[in-house]
Amino acid sequence: MTDTLASLSRRTGMTVLDHLEQSVSIPVIDGLQAQGDLIVIPLSFVESTVTIPEDATWRDVRPQGLVLLRGGAGGNPHTLFADPGTCRWTAKMWDRQSLAIAVFETSAVAYLLHPEHGASGCAPGTYVVRRQREHGARRIRLVKD
Repeated sequence: MTDTLASLSRRTGMTVLDHLEQSVSIPVIDGLQAQGDLIVIPLSFVESTVTIPEDATWRDVRPQGLVLLRGGAGGNPHTLFADPGTCRWTAKMWDRQSLAIAVFETSAVAYLLHPEHGASGCAPGTYVVRRQREHGARRIRLVKD
């Protein structure tokens, strides 16, 4: 069954802005995906620069979701949702680029939902969630949405 933005919004209780098409099917991706100021990367893409220590504490993603990042001015959250018992996360990792926020692994589709950007699905796998940064400036600037 394919989830729509409307069905995911009803199921999670998280509303999205009116300009988003509610009947659209949510894409499920097993690769790189971005949503505003964060990017979700399969661990296999960055395993040479991101490591998870053996003593990392893993927690289940709760039914009310996991806020991965809140907007630049404390606004809209990027929230990870998953069915109970299918997804766990840790904030304990080492990232050579110091951009990682969390790592999550999921055995079923997990959804990243944001009120302005809508939703995308992450296929089963292990992912690193990083802040996005702007390139071209003399110093690293994080993307703020």
